[in-house]
Amino acid sequence: MTDMKDFFQDLWANYERSSRSALPWRQAETDGSFDPYKILVSEIMLQQTQVDRVVPKFLVFIQAYPTVIDLANAPFADVLGLWSGLGYNRRARFLHESAKQIANSGFPKTIDELVKLPGIGKNTAAAILTYSFNESHAFIETNVRTVFIHHFFSTNIEVSDAEIAEKVSESLRKQDNPREFMWAVMDYGTVLKQRGVRNIQQSKHYQKQSKFEGSKRQLRGELLRLAQAETNLRNLSHELKQDPRLEQVLCELVDEGFITVDKKILKIAS
Repeated sequence: MTDMKDFFQDLWANYERSSRSALPWRQAETDGSFDPYKILVSEIMLQQTQVDRVVPKFLVFIQAYPTVIDLANAPFADVLGLWSGLGYNRRARFLHESAKQIANSGFPKTIDELVKLPGIGKNTAAAILTYSFNESHAFIETNVRTVFIHHFFSTNIEVSDAEIAEKVSESLRKQDNPREFMWAVMDYGTVLKQRGVRNIQQSKHYQKQSKFEGSKRQLRGELLRLAQAETNLRNLSHELKQDPRLEQVLCELVDEGFITVDKKILKIAS
């Protein structure tokens, strides 16, 4: 187990060498502030999606919807079209609905307020506040687990997020700039993985992601693609090779408000 002094030395040395300061959501506004709307978009996009896939999507998305008002007023079909390729399309719906709420009530300023938005858990809320307002909030995600298990729990099994959060909080108490500290942790986690550190299975909360090919997620994505093209229901079985899950998944997407069926034409819900 590393002591805190050695941890900070390794962390900041890595940050000096491998900082990803050019990431678009790390760019301050002209007045030096960080737009919480852009941070919200990036955090939702980064859930279960790799950075290199998110960067081009983020840039296109922000160009299309530069403010939360722009996103709130956009048709959901257009939002979903820009989201295509990121997967986990519920996130697009969550983000769109969140934008509507923020447009009406302003941007939430506390974790308790943020978690009332759809698709926002406590860790995402803490990350949004840290990056937007430079507040000190401990949060846990894959890179954070990788870094803190590597330094403080390397010989442990089933390390809980509560144990990691305690170390993150202890580290944050020694920081004047929590935003940059958490950036450094994220970048260090990426580098450790590139070096072959594979300790995530030591996390008590680790769950292996299921394969995408042939999965229900893939079928949902295909149905949404066909809905964007306004496909006739009669063509679905042919397009999707008579998948036995078709009717169930179609009903789920209708119930969730993603798609509608109008005169036997499949469409994205407005």
